[in-house]
Amino acid sequence: LGLLYQEYRDKSTRQEIETRRLQDSQTDPEESSPSEETPFEAEPTSTTENKAPPQISLLRNSNSRFNLWQDLPEIRSSGVLSILQPDEIKLQEAMFELVTSEASYYKSLNLLVSHFMENERLKKILHQSEAHILFSNVLDVMAVSERFLLDLEQRVEENIVISDVCDIVYQHTVNHFSVYITYVSNQTYQERAYKQLLQDKPAFRELISQLELDPKCKGLSFSSFLILPFQRITRLKLLVQNILKKVEEKSDRETTALDAHKELETVVKACNEGVRKMSRTEQMISIQKKLEFKIKSVPIISHSRWLLKQGELQQMNGPKTSRTLRTKKLFREIYLFLFNDLLVICRQIPGDKYQVFDSAPRGLLRVEELEDQGQSLANVFILRLLENADDREASYMLKASSQSEMKRWMISLAPNRRTKFVSFTSRLVDCPQIQCVHPYVAQQPDELSLELADVLNILDKTDDGWIFGERLHDQERGWFPSSMGEEILNPKIRAQNLKECFRVHKSDDSQRRKLGSRNRQ
Repeated sequence: LGLLYQEYRDKSTRQEIETRRLQDSQTDPEESSPSEETPFEAEPTSTTENKAPPQISLLRNSNSRFNLWQDLPEIRSSGVLSILQPDEIKLQEAMFELVTSEASYYKSLNLLVSHFMENERLKKILHQSEAHILFSNVLDVMAVSERFLLDLEQRVEENIVISDVCDIVYQHTVNHFSVYITYVSNQTYQERAYKQLLQDKPAFRELISQLELDPKCKGLSFSSFLILPFQRITRLKLLVQNILKKVEEKSDRETTALDAHKELETVVKACNEGVRKMSRTEQMISIQKKLEFKIKSVPIISHSRWLLKQGELQQMNGPKTSRTLRTKKLFREIYLFLFNDLLVICRQIPGDKYQVFDSAPRGLLRVEELEDQGQSLANVFILRLLENADDREASYMLKASSQSEMKRWMISLAPNRRTKFVSFTSRLVDCPQIQCVHPYVAQQPDELSLELADVLNILDKTDDGWIFGERLHDQERGWFPSSMGEEILNPKIRAQNLKECFRVHKSDDSQRRKLGSRNRQ
């Protein structure tokens, strides 16, 4: 616990990456790895269970380092490692990481409050409303973390072998974790307020810089503390997934892990929706103001509509027979706004405005890639509107600036078409996979933000360095640069990753099947 959560999380995910690299280079994924070291062989003892369980001092020792459960002196001296099966030791490590990471997280939250929020000079600089936007309900979040940690600590101290932690996770998620939704939903306001304060208040900017230089912060930025709750609730779900992968199938511990995961999934989705709702509403209002309709006006703003992709493409003029003419004058610029349920086709006009000349429901769009027609017709595809604004079928021959941009438009316009590696109507048993080794922040709506150690199925890739992937732990899809990851080459590891993914989400799949059955009835 000498580590702040930011350091703990970074070290943990990098260790996960190294473990997977080692497994990928081996022929047998079950061989030992750095994160699952060979247990220390203590002298066997048959009286372990009769002894009073030794107190695990980790949670109270601020000088403790990042350790494995089996490295604790109390565990090594107990003789328990010679009794437990290797799979149970791996499970103990997974549960132990959830506990120690929560302790590290609480330490970082405490620093955010005591070092930044409660700083007397900062209180004088900030108006009460500014402080409220900046720190939101962080005191509630910290109180929830403290209560959660105390229950976890009590469980660890009940017995040297941890019985379970997912039942505690479940209870706290159901009863207390709604504070995370409140905090994370405020994120858009928080980021904006922070940037504005840095720009408008030199005294604030100088003080934050001074506070960041304090050795307590270990070189970490103020903003890295502000984003802690969102990172933690997401990471907590992954830690429960890790436990779920290691418990016995059809056991009580599997049931509690599945229940905890399901509740955490609900909270994480609500957090994501809270963030998106704010930014989407503002974005839709901004787009509405820029559109002028040459055709019958379509109301753009709707609570169930959001932007998927926008950008300029080149439209080919004249009939398809003009393909042989090798001149750039064949094309003129058009601008597309693609929403989750609607496509709007425009031409840019002066004053940062767009004149709409066609539209169609997204479900009535079809795309077709042209065969290689030479350089002037490279990256060209056909967009068909089965029913456009005039209630008739229309076709557009469109040229993108690159192969990746063409594929990104085609997948966004018609998401259910077959990609290079996967048919969306039937999942393949094996498809290429990649693990993230560099974090990535999405720059466009059709891109996917990546965290270290994320594992994704590769659904499509381009020659100019982009991958369309589906993250295994939450099934989110999007584009990202191929340089962010390393391909997993060992087919056994890929199969193992898929098997674990299906196991984690099997309760979700059964719920979907039940829902589908009811709908058909």
